[in-house]
Amino acid sequence: MNELFKIYQVDAKEALRIQESKNEMHQHDFEELIIGVKGRLEHFIDFKAQTYSAPFVSFVAQGKNHRVKPILQDNDIDFWVIRFKSEFIPETTFQLYAHFHENATLTFFQPTCFSRLVILCQMIQQETQQSLVDYAVIKQLLSTIFIMIESERKKQFPDTQQQLKNQSTTFTSFLSILEENYRRPEGVNYYAEKLFMSARNLNLICQSILQQSVSEIIETRKLIEAKNLLLTTNKTISEIGFELGYQEKSYFTHVFKKKAGMTPSEFRNEIQKLISE
Repeated sequence: MNELFKIYQVDAKEALRIQESKNEMHQHDFEELIIGVKGRLEHFIDFKAQTYSAPFVSFVAQGKNHRVKPILQDNDIDFWVIRFKSEFIPETTFQLYAHFHENATLTFFQPTCFSRLVILCQMIQQETQQSLVDYAVIKQLLSTIFIMIESERKKQFPDTQQQLKNQSTTFTSFLSILEENYRRPEGVNYYAEKLFMSARNLNLICQSILQQSVSEIIETRKLIEAKNLLLTTNKTISEIGFELGYQEKSYFTHVFKKKAGMTPSEFRNEIQKLISE
């Protein structure tokens, strides 16, 4: 996507077109929010397949392998799709990663709250149709949408509220450094030193935000990339392990099985069966 921002609707005609097209696993260079007003969504993401009925919101982070299939319900469907580059609202993108980590979709149980999201989408679309588009207005409206989604999430999951205010800058920096170095065999101390802080404090921040230690987040990032490579390449298990900083195939297989519940070879076979269905 070349634009910083894009919004459009999926109706019955577009849903049927997607169903009939070659709908393969893919990933984006942008963030995507799907707001389901009517119909259902079959979503394969985080290496899990689930079907959701409207009303719902589904967030797909940049770079995540996924596949979506819109499904008509009572011969009708209505989805709003919002796409934007992470730099469009960078101060919000961090929170999205934390809140939607391995939990891409949220079902709404309050019709009144959800109807306000639809009104905001309509307002955004109207702004994009102006002769001179004011992207500052769009940013504010989009930020409001995410604030409302987060408010609903807190109501549904009150025990998982996260203390992000004073930790967001450090955690964002950690994620940025991790993206550049997760293929290297570096541990907690490496990242803590890069951030000029103790390993203990970095662990406390990561536990607060993602309920994982630094080591667990590093391994999770490696695991996600390993799954991507197993899915999208013909590289051997040894090659993938070495690319991700594991010197021995046996150790890579052990770590993968411990986190994924199956060996890399078993995962590759299972995922290929699932995708070909």
